[in-house]
Amino acid sequence: MLALGEYHKMIIDRDVSPGLYLRDEDENEVLLPGKYAPEGFQLEDEIEVFVYLDNEERPVATTLKPYILKNGFAYLKCTSVTKIGAFVDWGLDKELFVPFSNQVTEMREGSWYLVYMYLDERTNRLVGSSKFNTYLKNEDIDVQKFDKVNLLVSHFSEHGAHVIINETYQGLVHKDTIFEDIRVGDRLPGYIKRVREDKKIDVLLQPEGYKSVEPNAQFIYEELKRNGGSLPVHDKSSPEDINAYFGISKKLFKKAIGALYRDRQINITEKSIELRNQED
Repeated sequence: MLALGEYHKMIIDRDVSPGLYLRDEDENEVLLPGKYAPEGFQLEDEIEVFVYLDNEERPVATTLKPYILKNGFAYLKCTSVTKIGAFVDWGLDKELFVPFSNQVTEMREGSWYLVYMYLDERTNRLVGSSKFNTYLKNEDIDVQKFDKVNLLVSHFSEHGAHVIINETYQGLVHKDTIFEDIRVGDRLPGYIKRVREDKKIDVLLQPEGYKSVEPNAQFIYEELKRNGGSLPVHDKSSPEDINAYFGISKKLFKKAIGALYRDRQINITEKSIELRNQED
C-alpha cells in the first residue's frame, strides 16, 4: 500500500475516464484525477505525485504541492470550524482536519496556526495538531556548533524567537541576536550557536565569528554594485542605519567592510563606503 502524506515516483500505467492510473515498482496503484494529468503525457512516463485520501476516504494522487508533509510542520490558515473540529488549508482540494482534542486553544476561522501533521493509525487518516511541542524531542541531537540548519519560527517570548530546527528539535534565537524582521511561520536558514548540557539549543540567524565575514562581505559588495558603487553608510553609522540597509548588526557590518577594505575592494569615507577603482 502506498504511504499517505508522502511523495512517490510513479509510472503512468493507463488512461481511463476518471484520470490516469499510476503504478509503482511494487505494482501498487493509485488514481491521478484527470484535472492533474501532465500536459503531453505518455504511457510509461514517470511522474512525482503526492498521495492522500479523497473525500470518500480513498487513496488518490495529485501533482499539487501541499504546504505540509507527514510528520512535518507548517503555518496554516483555519478555513472552517465544525462540531467535531477545525479544518485548515494545506494546499489541496480536501482540507486537513484538526480535531478539538489536538488544539492548544480552540481554532477560529480565518486565523493562522502552526500545525503538525501525522497519520492516525486508528483511522488511517492524515490529521493535524496545533500541539506541535508534543512532537519535538531534543534527544539524540545530531547538530553541533556552526552547523547550518533549516528553521521554522514557531512563536515568540520575552527571550526571543522560538524555532523548529530541521523539523525535529526546539531551539531559541535570543532577542539580542535578531537584526531582521521575522514572523511566526517564517522559514529561514540558521546556524547552531550552542547545544547546551540540558539539551537546549541556541541558534543564530547569521553565522558566528569568522564564518560570518565572507558571506556578509560578499553581500555588501553586491549591494554596492547594485547602487552605483556607493552607499551612505560607514563605520561610524548608527546600528539602526546599518540594519536598515543590510539587515545585520553593526559588529558584523564592520567586520565585513574591514575585510573588503583589506582586500582593496572598497574605500571608507566619513560619509559612505565606495567601490574602489580596481586600477588603483
